[in-house]
Parts: sequence; structure tokens; C-alpha cells
Amino acid sequence: MGPHAFSSIDSRTLASFRRGVAIPAHPLALTAQRKLDERRQRALARYYIAAGSGGLAVGVHTTQFRIRDPEIGLFEPVLSIAREEMDRADKKRETPLVRVGGIAGRTDQAVREAGILREHGYHAGLLSLAALQTASDDALIEHCRAVGGIVPLVGFYLQPRVGGRELGYSFWRRFAEIDSVLAIKIAPFDRYRTLDVVRAVIDSGREDIALYTGNDDNIVHDLITPYRLRVGGRTVERRIVGGLLGHWSVWTRRAVELLERCRAAAHSGAVTPSLLADAVRVTDSNAAFFDAANGFRGVIAGLHEVLRRQGLLEGLWCLDEHEALGPGQMQEIDRVLAAYPDLSDDEFVAEHRASWLAG
Repeated sequence: MGPHAFSSIDSRTLASFRRGVAIPAHPLALTAQRKLDERRQRALARYYIAAGSGGLAVGVHTTQFRIRDPEIGLFEPVLSIAREEMDRADKKRETPLVRVGGIAGRTDQAVREAGILREHGYHAGLLSLAALQTASDDALIEHCRAVGGIVPLVGFYLQPRVGGRELGYSFWRRFAEIDSVLAIKIAPFDRYRTLDVVRAVIDSGREDIALYTGNDDNIVHDLITPYRLRVGGRTVERRIVGGLLGHWSVWTRRAVELLERCRAAAHSGAVTPSLLADAVRVTDSNAAFFDAANGFRGVIAGLHEVLRRQGLLEGLWCLDEHEALGPGQMQEIDRVLAAYPDLSDDEFVAEHRASWLAG
């Protein structure tokens, strides 16, 4: 994309994204017949925007990768719906929303999807490498460069347990040299692998690459931790500035508030025991929503269940009829909802739900 890789992004949006915002990974609203429920799909986007999100991530893991299947054909429809809702919201906003779309598949598919994102006005593509499980680093970088020639890239370290692949320091060091890389979503659910990404970006000297947490199991600690590493005889500090998270597709109003608390604590250096205690509570909630006890089998259905209880979704239906809550997951969701009512935004949703669901 050349030296002006980000010129298509409004300067206010770019500055906001680099400062750090809350970006929920957008779920897919379906009817009992497993067809798109457009009214509820729009309601979800309206909810996230009203809750204070700085942008939306659409067509990503939480939206279900099967939307791309030719017989399903929902990739462009969900991108279009979210674009329309963001267009509507941006007319009343000082800072336009960040628009991130998912990109998946081998190079021909990924390049095609990048073109679709550009046509729909998305600012960047969250690039999943799950389809290239055995590719060498050379092949991966070639793939990333091809896609990055069409849209700015948000790198994506998807945890291997839900279909991702291991990506070492050497890959991320070379990835950071691609001029169209805007950010990296770090989501390996692994401290060592998280550090690999941060160290690679620091060593690259790229101060313009924003680091976002996708580690839903470690959200607060990611947002308050200073990464201080020695490079060339000097100490360099980088921080993870925001979150692009499936977990933030629920209780989003509280997620936005949590990000601001973490940012304030990081800037002041006053990380309180209360905030650390909240880190545990958020992780405990995530374990229930993501079905950690069953290897994340019910991760999408768990998020649907929270949204169903709030009246935003009608049911738990996924495109794959076999994708459902894991054994004991409903009981775990019951437990954390009872244990942490202050982490929910039920009252906020109840107050505005009717307007979000209206035409």
C-alpha cells in the first residue's frame, strides 16, 4: 500500500484507535431456522455503539467463520448491516468509529475478502492465518503482504485451541516490517506468546503499530502492564492500549468503563487491589462465557446466552447446529451472573433495548 497505507482512515479515527478503544467482536443474530435475523443484528450494533465502543469488528471468529460458506452467504450482508449502523452513528459523532472486518482463508480468498472490506468502507482487516496451518514463515509473510496491499492489516494471533496456529517471534518481527500493518490483536491466551508479539514490535522500531488485547482470559492485566524491554542499550516501553474481544460483545457498557479504569491506573501508576480483584472476576466470568472447562466448545453459544437473557438475541442458534453450550456451561453462567451483578449492564440494556430493536 506504500507510505500512505493509512491515508484512507480519518485522522481522528486513526488517533483514537492508536490511543486505545474498546472494540467488541460482533456476534451473528439468527432465527430458529438459522437464517439472519436482521432486526436483531442491527440491534446488536446499536447496543455496542450506544455503550461507548470505539468501533466494531465484524466477520470475525465471534461472527462465525461459516458466514463465508457459499451456501450460507452472509459475509457481505453482515458487513453491510454494520456499515449502515456505523454510518448512521458517525453522523452524530465527533470521532468516527473504527471499522474492522475479518479476513480468512488462503491467499485467493483473503485477497477477495480484503477487496470486499475496502468496497464497504472498512478501515482494516483482522487477518486470520488459521487456514495456513503448515505454511512456512516465508509463505505467511508473502500472504500477509498480498492482503496488506489492499487494506491495512490488524495482525491476529488466534489461540491454537480454537483453530489458530503457533506464530513465533521471528514471524511477528517480519510481520511488523509490513508498512500496511496498523495493529496486532494478541490473542494466544499464553503469556510467553503474548510477550513474543510485544518484543517483536518493540524490536522492529514501529511505534505506530497499536497493540490490542484479544486475551479474553487476561484482559485487565494486559491493559495495565508496562512492557519494558532493553533494545540497543536503552529501555523501551510499550503498552497494550485497547481490546478487540469476544468477551466485550457482552456487558459492553461495563467493558468501556473497565478500559478507562485500566488506562487511568496505567497512566497514574496506581494499580489498586480493587482493580486486581476485578481482573479475577472478569476472568472468572470469561471462563463461564467461553466454556473454558470444555476446551472452549461453547464459546459462541455462551456469549449468545448472555445476550439472550438480556433480550437482544432470541436464541443460542449457531450456523453449525452442533455448536451449543458445553456440559455444565449453563450452570457456570448462572453462577457468574449471580456472583458479579455489578459487572453486567442489564439495566442499561433494558432501558434502551426497545429503541435498538425498533425498525
